[in-house]
Amino acid sequence: MGNCLREYFLSLEAVLIIRHLKKQRPKNLIGRREQVDFPDLGLFDITAKIDTGAYTTAVHCQDILEKDGVLHFKLLDPLRPEYSEQDHTAKEFSQKDIKNSFGEIERRYLVKTRVQMGGRIVKCIISLTNRGTMRYPVLIGRKFLKNRFVVDVSKLNLAPLDILAHPDHSL
Repeated sequence: MGNCLREYFLSLEAVLIIRHLKKQRPKNLIGRREQVDFPDLGLFDITAKIDTGAYTTAVHCQDILEKDGVLHFKLLDPLRPEYSEQDHTAKEFSQKDIKNSFGEIERRYLVKTRVQMGGRIVKCIISLTNRGTMRYPVLIGRKFLKNRFVVDVSKLNLAPLDILAHPDHSL
């Protein structure tokens, strides 16, 4: 009886492992720099730096104002061609202390949105920060990448473009 029971549990474990493997999507190969879309925010084709050293995803932001429980902010800056003066709002947001690239602690606002890269749309929490002195307005961190992407740091723009997500493209 002991042998039959052991065989049963081994076969059950094998079935569970196979089911788990079938559910997993293969990881997309991306480079150290990619184009990303923020469809909920109306931002498309934004150049992002892929940073496996950063935990969170950060987006350049300015004119942040919290008023009557609503967060108001503008993304990017007037020097970028993708900039629009659109005032974005978030009713659900939080704040968190995050260590910046210089090792200093910053208090940042966090908002939930969708990010599209390489054919995948991912619900993500982004931090809003002043990246005006940085080369890239968006930094994609490990939390976004984990179990979805593999980074080849010797390459650029390996992810397929998400043409169908753009409002000015149609079938």
